[in-house]
Amino acid sequence: MKAGVAINPHTPVGDLSDILHDIDLVCMMSVNPGYGGQKFIPYTLEKIKQLRKMIDERGLKVQIEIDGGVTVENAPSIIAAGADILVAGNTVFKATDPKATIQQLKHLK
Repeated sequence: MKAGVAINPHTPVGDLSDILHDIDLVCMMSVNPGYGGQKFIPYTLEKIKQLRKMIDERGLKVQIEIDGGVTVENAPSIIAAGADILVAGNTVFKATDPKATIQQLKHLK
């Protein structure tokens, strides 16, 4: 069993400081929860970097999952900021070729 925590766009990553060593995954929402199709909130990239730094400085194996507004176009920046897992609902399900889109996302670095 693994433990995870989800945070909304306006939750500071510092709020995770006391529990980071107890969890395996942080699901960082990059849109306001409620409905699909929203655009990625740009300041999320800075929050990913901050969280990645906290994790790395402590030598932890916590994964960062990003959920909301993930596209083939912004995924490389999200990965570069330190994300491990991308949730891409509309990007996949509204694609002309969902299977090709999944493959494209899986091969990004």
